Amino acid sequence: MRLSPHFSHHEKGGGMKGCIFCKIVDKEIVSKIVYEDDDLIAFHDINPLAPVHILLVSKKHIENILGMTDEDAKLAAGLLFAANEIAKKFNIDKSGFRLIINCNSDGGQEVFHLHAHLIGGAPLGKMC
Repeated sequence: MRLSPHFSHHEKGGGMKGCIFCKIVDKEIVSKIVYEDDDLIAFHDINPLAPVHILLVSKKHIENILGMTDEDAKLAAGLLFAANEIAKKFNIDKSGFRLIINCNSDGGQEVFHLHAHLIGGAPLGKMC
């Protein structure tokens, strides 16, 4: 599903109206949450690419990694630590996994809200 990057402002939390990830953060859309803290929420992708496919989503609406500021350094570090914790929880830490952040259309970004894909549980092959 490809969503438009153009949304009007959302009243709660600085999110964007129509943004599916803002709706998940606000619990307007039910998801299978596997991790949550003050800055992030993580849940199963509804169209998994591997046995384990978890989306780690910023609770703050930021369009993509290019929209991050110095104030978001804690969020960026937290995302990596959360990915580490989730990989251990799903027993893919030893076999390996991929953590992907897509940026803009050419980078494969479909939902314009900062998120990362944690993918593993099967051999993924070389990417580059």
